[in-house]
Amino acid sequence: MVTTLYLIRHGETEGGEVRRYKGTIDVPLSENGILQMERVSEFVRAEVERGAQGNPGPGRLAAVYCSDLSRAIKSAEIIARRHCVKPVIVPSLRERNFGRWEGMSFDEIRAKYPEEFASWAGNPLKFSPIEGESTLTMKDRVMKSFEEIVRNHSDGHIAIVAHGGVNRIIVCEILGVSLENIFRIEQDYGAVNIIEFHEAYPVVKLMNG
Repeated sequence: MVTTLYLIRHGETEGGEVRRYKGTIDVPLSENGILQMERVSEFVRAEVERGAQGNPGPGRLAAVYCSDLSRAIKSAEIIARRHCVKPVIVPSLRERNFGRWEGMSFDEIRAKYPEEFASWAGNPLKFSPIEGESTLTMKDRVMKSFEEIVRNHSDGHIAIVAHGGVNRIIVCEILGVSLENIFRIEQDYGAVNIIEFHEAYPVVKLMNG
């Protein structure tokens, strides 16, 4: 039996044209973000139907999980409605708390906290945003929920709609990549990662699609 996971980043948010740490700030999707998620929804639907060919059971997602931030909830709703399921909100899948940097653009942080930002960018496992959540603390909460979700689905197709930081941690843990390297994995708005969970090990079929 194989469980196929669609690990998705939410769509573009309002003001998303500027690189900014929104973290736990509840920012809604932009109009473009909604269109992005409509395209993602169609892509996922086609992938689920293709993967279900020749296999027993319905060609649809069995469940959709998401963070408790509105940008993830709205994105999950767009995906879930094609599969007649309601998103399950999991608060521990929310984005990192960036402390003092919440709401600041990358350029603003570089200007105000140049040394701290350089240290964080160089080694996000050793350094954290000022007064923000550490990578290890975030990993513990995210992976606990993630592993529980996967355990609850021994077969079929499921989706998780979360955030760039959350997705990077999950992908790193699955691939056995040190969390020092989370910034080497890109997660664009509306990114889709496809991961198959076989009995012995997970296989990454698509990253940042």
